[in-house]
Amino acid sequence: MKNQLELTLQSRKNLHAILTSMDKESLLKIPEGFRNNVWWNIAHVVVTQQILVYKFGGLQMRIPDEMVAKFMKGTVPDGTATDEEIKIVSDLLIDTVDWTGQDLDAGRFKGYKAYKTSAGFQLNNIEDAISFNLYHEGLHMAAIISLRKMLKN
Repeated sequence: MKNQLELTLQSRKNLHAILTSMDKESLLKIPEGFRNNVWWNIAHVVVTQQILVYKFGGLQMRIPDEMVAKFMKGTVPDGTATDEEIKIVSDLLIDTVDWTGQDLDAGRFKGYKAYKTSAGFQLNNIEDAISFNLYHEGLHMAAIISLRKMLKN
């Protein structure tokens, strides 16, 4: 699991660099032909990791419920983000990975509520969840790259 968490941390550092280098207007813009924006994709990655790993892993999620409601699967961007929200997500990108490592090391994940993802993957344990999360984050990184290309045109 350490390798998957190291990969996740690097992915999150890349997302953090994107989040902190773009102006708010660009983060929130939805280019023609897209359903969401860079901001939504980045916040969604944080929320999904918490649901897959913590909620289904039987632990309390470490992010605000309002954030979950706003960025979970099936939501769409509302076109807003405060500077405070951006800062919170910026911090959570790294913190949530660190907390996962700490909770794994402490043996806090005792059980897992099996879950079949919309992509057809069956998650039966915490290891499956952490591995699938990398796949999920990769999909959203690809979306972010496409969004950024469209924003530059």
